Amino acid sequence: MGRAFEFRKGRKMKRWDRMSKDFTRIGKEIVMAVKEGGPNPDTNARLRTAMQNAKGVNMPKDRVEAAVKRATGKDEKDYQEVVYEGYGPHGVAIVVETATDNPTRTVSNVRLYFNRNNGALGTAGSSDYTFTRKGVFKLAAEGLDRDELELELIDAGAEDVYETTEEDEHGAEHKYMVVETAFTDFGQMQKALDTKGVNIVSATLQRVPNTTVSLNDEQAEEVEKLIDKLEEDEDVQAVYHTMG
Repeated sequence: MGRAFEFRKGRKMKRWDRMSKDFTRIGKEIVMAVKEGGPNPDTNARLRTAMQNAKGVNMPKDRVEAAVKRATGKDEKDYQEVVYEGYGPHGVAIVVETATDNPTRTVSNVRLYFNRNNGALGTAGSSDYTFTRKGVFKLAAEGLDRDELELELIDAGAEDVYETTEEDEHGAEHKYMVVETAFTDFGQMQKALDTKGVNIVSATLQRVPNTTVSLNDEQAEEVEKLIDKLEEDEDVQAVYHTMG
């Protein structure tokens, strides 16, 4: 127990240092959004969401503006969104979402992480079927009542509404309300929340596992090492897994 606990403690402390990773990830999302739909967030829903998420991780306004400006320039890289699937140790399914200007480099790195951590990179469809894509909205909980919010949002596609508590990089705890929707209801829910005027901290499309694998502490540590390596890669936007 002790060694695994220390590993998880170290993992928590690493999250405090992930701000620059979040800025890079969202910066790429802003660039892709601008290239896809233009630099005006009023007419570009994807850009509006990316800017919302930038605010949620306290990304400085000048960095957001710089990303938008870069995206409109001729020299900015074109990023491809590529999804990789595989299995980690102990049968844990893993899906890796990337945004890359060099897929050859990215797939080589991702394969290396799997191979060096007792996993295996699979083919398309090999593990993604174990997840369901959902829209996940994290809201500032202040002034919100869970039951009331669920009733108000059910027509917009709310499948689940629950409270959660997270620590920020300074160790302070913050309460949030989380709303989950079907993938196809993402835009509809975002409009409903905008109309309601609630404080949306983040709005993301996530892969939620249909079932999870129960592991002991030592096994979980093995899987977490692989997840850490994947998340540290600059091309990786998100990692999803079925570890319980």
